Amino acid sequence: MTEEPFLVPQDVYLKSGIHIGTKFRTRYMEQFIYKTRPDGLSVLNLSKINERIKVAASFLAQYEPKDILIVSRRENGWKSVKAFGEVTSCTIFAGRYPPGILTNPSLKTYREAKIILVTDSWPDRNAINDALKIGIPVIALCDTNNTSNNIDLVVPCNNKGKKSLGLFFWILAREYLLKCGLIKKPEDFKAKPEDFSEE
Repeated sequence: MTEEPFLVPQDVYLKSGIHIGTKFRTRYMEQFIYKTRPDGLSVLNLSKINERIKVAASFLAQYEPKDILIVSRRENGWKSVKAFGEVTSCTIFAGRYPPGILTNPSLKTYREAKIILVTDSWPDRNAINDALKIGIPVIALCDTNNTSNNIDLVVPCNNKGKKSLGLFFWILAREYLLKCGLIKKPEDFKAKPEDFSEE
């Protein structure tokens, strides 16, 4: 078994802290945990993060941008999801997500979607519940403390850090555009990771 090549150099992943989990770990997330540090923080397995980002990009590439909804209740993810929306034309929802956006056409904020991606399954649970009601797949970024109920694809990562979320959405945007044939090679992606995250 050869290791999958990383989508970005390993040190870029490490600098963003995408692999740093929390002190709390759920049973479901144990399969993605590489080790627990002496200070009690769990560390996620970089190869598994990398592999799941690839799967998420392939999954999303089966959909038109207008059919994809990216949700982030957590403020640390707002800049990242907005940048993702700008470069991919996917629909984004940054902020408090009131129930019914996907299920109640009489709402001003009503959106149609065929798949959703949430940045954290706990604060974004209203969006997950809406997706369940209309039967569309859910991709969720999950830290070591998340549970995976009602999630079709878990992407393990630090879903709380601005740099981590910025790097995640930057890679996802590039891979999505590549898989959709909108750019030919990774170098054609002109956005930079810093455009996706706040300092």
